[in-house]
Amino acid sequence: MAGRTTGVRGTPPAGPGAAPDGTDAPGRRPPLLRELLLVGGLFLVYKLGRLLANGHETRAFHNADRVWDAERALHLPGEGAVQQLLLHGGEPLIRIANTYYAAVHFPATIAFLAWLYWRRPAHYLWSRRVLALLTGAALALHILLPLAPPRMLAAAGLVDTARVYGPSVYGAAPEADSMANQFAAMPSLHFGWALMVAIGLIAASRSRLSRWWLLHPALTLFVIVGTANHYWFDALAAALLLGLALLVVPPPVGRAAASAAPPALPRRRSAGDVVPAGVPR
Repeated sequence: MAGRTTGVRGTPPAGPGAAPDGTDAPGRRPPLLRELLLVGGLFLVYKLGRLLANGHETRAFHNADRVWDAERALHLPGEGAVQQLLLHGGEPLIRIANTYYAAVHFPATIAFLAWLYWRRPAHYLWSRRVLALLTGAALALHILLPLAPPRMLAAAGLVDTARVYGPSVYGAAPEADSMANQFAAMPSLHFGWALMVAIGLIAASRSRLSRWWLLHPALTLFVIVGTANHYWFDALAAALLLGLALLVVPPPVGRAAASAAPPALPRRRSAGDVVPAGVPR
């Protein structure tokens, strides 16, 4: 009786979406259930880790004073200047900014990963690994460096737009908030994830218009600073961590990267291209 077909030297053949060594093959879509469990597990670990970082209010305000003073020493534009632009736009614009902060962060990132999973599997694996590394590094920094956001800092003189105008995703008492760690301002994952979404879409789409995706992190930066949820340094720290993650995780190359390029359209034949019969081509 013929033996079962095997792979390399008696090893069972790799399953769909896997390379012969058992890793994900470039350009192949990884198993959906595994990816859902992996991404969901990473999200739960991150949320639990942020909650474990609670309980350092004194350090968080001390670090906030240091960040504020450092920004002023470097003559960075005040966060208040950005908030004034938002406040001058009136209450409807403020509510839109608060809603953007509360409702766009996670759905945009999930939609980005879902699109890559179905259309650009190799870029999905690359982006997922970069986001996981960025998020893990951010969690470590949240634990090591608790930081009160500028909306809580008296010296900043900023308005907590979410609390005053709504909607807000945070509890009224930050120290008793069981749903989120409000003392995890640095780095800003709102900005870090938004920047990776733009970079990932630009890398995967290869379109001249793809650079418009940079409006997403630009708008996110305006929102997180204007609503007084983050300092400039929070966005800078996120960008630096993302840069390190991009250096560590190699991007798709070869055939996997080529799959992102749109197929070439056949050239339309003109009348001058018609060759009479009998004439050598």
